[in-house]
Amino acid sequence: MRMETSGRFTLRVRGPYACFTRPEMKVERVSYEVMTPSAARGVVDAILWKPAIKWRVHEIHVLAPIRWASFRRNEVNSRANPRAEVLVADEDRTQRSTVALRDVDYGLVVSFEMTPQAGPGDNVKKFEDIFQRRLARGQQAHQPYLGCREFAAEVMPLEVIPPAIDPGVTRPLGWMFFDYDYVDGAPKQRPMFFDARLADGVVIVPSREEVRRAEDRGP
Repeated sequence: MRMETSGRFTLRVRGPYACFTRPEMKVERVSYEVMTPSAARGVVDAILWKPAIKWRVHEIHVLAPIRWASFRRNEVNSRANPRAEVLVADEDRTQRSTVALRDVDYGLVVSFEMTPQAGPGDNVKKFEDIFQRRLARGQQAHQPYLGCREFAAEVMPLEVIPPAIDPGVTRPLGWMFFDYDYVDGAPKQRPMFFDARLADGVVIVPSREEVRRAEDRGP
């Protein structure tokens, strides 16, 4: 059964740095050239997340030229484990390179769908009003970020999306991370990818069902 969907919202997301890490880079952090759909969903989740709704990203407009920044920084190798003894960061530290984006500016087109967890008092209009009000007021459940938590994002309403970069140019971006998908009959998740293209400065994001069908067909 198809769930009820909202109208589409447009918003602007920008920041001085961003890093949407390519998963095939095991040691060093190297960003995709453009914001990923999962990162875009993370931004709108920071404004409004409820079990009753599920966000979908339709378009990612690149509003600033793609620029790069390279730097090295210290990182801790191990993840925090509440069951483990005290972790001495100085003894578990390594230096890694990061190839990030700088001066990023995106226009997002998003909508949401009601989920089976919606209650009797939940409806599309209710959550549309809540999201628009929170976006206009700059209210957020937590600080939205651009791939890495240290790269904070500035989010604002956008009535009209400005002209994107590179009109008339199509730029292949390769296989871009879409999201995680639950494997049937297994608790683990598998990564989903799609063949992303930046055409006239816009990435058209397929639906989850379209990504699944493309993966089933293979290359």
